[in-house]
Amino acid sequence: MKPGLANAIHALQRDLVENHPNDAVALLERLPPAEIAQVLSGHPNSVTLPVWERLSPDIGMRAIDALPEDRVAEVLGHMGPSRAAAFLSMRDAEARERYLGKLTAPNADELRAILAYPADSAGALMDPRVLLLRTDTTVREALARIRALHRRGVRMLFVADAENRLEGQVDIQDVATATATTQLAEIKRPVRAVVTAVAPREEVVEILDRYRLTDLPVVDAEERLIGVVRYRNLMAAAEDEATVAMQTMVGVSKDERALSKVSFAVRKRLPWLHINLATAFLAAAVVGLFEDTIAKYTALAILLPVVAGQSGNTGAQALAVTMRGLALREIRSRHWPRVVFKEMSTGFWNGIAVAATTSLGVWIWSGSVGLAGVIGVSMILSMVIAGIFGAAIPLVLNAVGQDPAQSSSIVLTTVTDIAGFFSFLGIATLFSGLL
Repeated sequence: MKPGLANAIHALQRDLVENHPNDAVALLERLPPAEIAQVLSGHPNSVTLPVWERLSPDIGMRAIDALPEDRVAEVLGHMGPSRAAAFLSMRDAEARERYLGKLTAPNADELRAILAYPADSAGALMDPRVLLLRTDTTVREALARIRALHRRGVRMLFVADAENRLEGQVDIQDVATATATTQLAEIKRPVRAVVTAVAPREEVVEILDRYRLTDLPVVDAEERLIGVVRYRNLMAAAEDEATVAMQTMVGVSKDERALSKVSFAVRKRLPWLHINLATAFLAAAVVGLFEDTIAKYTALAILLPVVAGQSGNTGAQALAVTMRGLALREIRSRHWPRVVFKEMSTGFWNGIAVAATTSLGVWIWSGSVGLAGVIGVSMILSMVIAGIFGAAIPLVLNAVGQDPAQSSSIVLTTVTDIAGFFSFLGIATLFSGLL
């Protein structure tokens, strides 16, 4: 090619990319990824960045794969974080880390934070490898894109505008029955429902059930499509995570299965059983401190499990709510004063209500006003303590980099037992003259 003609083509390309990015995207997305990379790498990143950010993630990521090494970090590092994350989501974890390693530490950390959506959120449950098509895309081109993505079980295609905001959806059956030259604009339908990436699992399930959807599109804060939650994946994730939480909270390894070897189960469970035994002796020691009081007032031994049981249940409620907040990133360690105060206040007011009922029942049963008063005061005190520790334990574990679910119930049970025993027997000892 003559130098003059090459320069003219280069100038025209630059004008198109710089001044008409939407038109440039419409043309580039019909080219092979290697050619897209060649065209865009021939111009400064400041000129091509708006085009990169408008490309469909599956096409854009394949074009980045074809870029020269020195341009990869430049493109990903200057793109908007949400768009860069959408591109990287098209690759597996190993490939993502390889690309993140090319970026500066602050940029890489920000993208990792975006890619690591809260557990039980739509972002964590979604499939990010979603096709984002244009209204003027033909059925032939759409099928070629599906084949290039190497995905099976595609039921729904999504159509977006130049800013990658959803415009409609196309059922794969409509694609199969349309002619090759039919544009998606002719067969697209309105999107029935969308969900944000940080929406909790409960909201996702509710929307899927309400609209009877198999695929629910997920959008970011700017309403751009970033993935799809598939009903079958949601159900599988819910089952797996529920069983893992059940195991870890009671000291069982999340890796253990029903048919795991006995030696593996023993090795994983035995340390926590010894810890539980030690804490049980600690609670028993507290009871032993008040042996004389119990021997003198046998009714205390009868009522002791009542206080401990209410304390344990209060702590378990606070623990569950706090762990869910941490999992959904509704709270962080810096929120501990608010969370602890909230659970302490909840324990106090619930304690008053439960104490009133308990005191009335004990008074009717024993006829002792003093015993009814002692159990009422100890009930309030133990439930307040349980609320505080139920919130504090997962927050402390999270602050020191540990899994908040890991055997937290064992620690909490110890605290609530000691709080219940000590408050009830301690107050009874102090006011023994009223019993």
